[in-house]
Amino acid sequence: MRENELTREGEHLMTVCNSCRYCEGYCAVFPAMELRLNFTEGDLNYLANLCHNCSACYYACQYAPPHEFAINPAQTFAKIRLRSYQKYAWPEPLAKAFTRNGLLVSLVLSSAVIVFLLGSAFLLGGKALLTRVPDGNFYQITSHEFLTVTFGSISLLVVIALLVGFVRFWHDAGERLSDLLHPFVWIQALKDVLRLEYLDSGARHCSYPRDQPSQARRWFHHFTFYGFMLCFAATSVAALYHYAFRWIAPYGYTSLPVVLGTLGGIGLLVGPVGLYRLERRRNRVTSDESQYGMDVVFLALLVLTSFTGLLLLLLRETVGLGALLLTHLGVVMALFLTLPYGKFVHGVYRTAALIKYALERSRSQNGTEDS
Repeated sequence: MRENELTREGEHLMTVCNSCRYCEGYCAVFPAMELRLNFTEGDLNYLANLCHNCSACYYACQYAPPHEFAINPAQTFAKIRLRSYQKYAWPEPLAKAFTRNGLLVSLVLSSAVIVFLLGSAFLLGGKALLTRVPDGNFYQITSHEFLTVTFGSISLLVVIALLVGFVRFWHDAGERLSDLLHPFVWIQALKDVLRLEYLDSGARHCSYPRDQPSQARRWFHHFTFYGFMLCFAATSVAALYHYAFRWIAPYGYTSLPVVLGTLGGIGLLVGPVGLYRLERRRNRVTSDESQYGMDVVFLALLVLTSFTGLLLLLLRETVGLGALLLTHLGVVMALFLTLPYGKFVHGVYRTAALIKYALERSRSQNGTEDS
């Protein structure tokens, strides 16, 4: 669908919904919609990323297909979200390549990264790949300096790409960077993010994977999100141990980095697998099929990252350590490199949308105009 056609579809959707307002208590989208009479492309991108795609509004709508108005908020917003991923990404050509064929791009990327790491390991001491390493010391396979430079550089590029996307989204939504200096909006937005406020199956109920209310998607999202954060915490604590206390890895099974990483790895197995099963069962009428490959690739990379990490922990004192370590590092690198161009960015733009929503509510309560 061409961009202008998609914008017109979004405008039509919001015009009908703004006249009806039956769903105004369902989630944040409809109160935000009611603050507008006209809808620019930036407005539609904001509202689409404020949507959590629970589909409750679709099942409640009297104008849904086969009605001539053909109102389908879940599907229309899904299409607009995909457009926003491409529009705000940096550099943009990478986003288009990934969303067109996410599975192929990820497989090629993962293979290339694994080959690169294998080659690097052989240059740094390939004998360790074929022998049992004492105490599971993976620094005998690849040096700490090499890992720091490689993953540090990639992480820096990813952070820059995500920040560029955030700033582009924020400006397109009609906000100033100075508006981010209000601490209360961060507090409210983070509360909504951490609780998954609009997937709580409360009074209005979220309908996923089909028309029956369910908490399953919310809980699997929690497993995924907090699993990711626990793994990030494990890496951060390990870095603190290494640089501040000079405690060199590998760490014991009961150490804080290992416990955090293990819990995070379990979360990144349970959450993505559960989300994938729900995705397979969901009503295709409310989804954008062109995003299916992108969604599956992201979930698969999360599962592979956690599975290879947990397996590496269990087998770190065996002869398979070298191959497992490099496979795990390759998958992690592929995950990192695709973060700014896949489904992960929805978390970034949704957070930005929730911050803007908190600002709008404050302005509305104070009687000031939306900027």
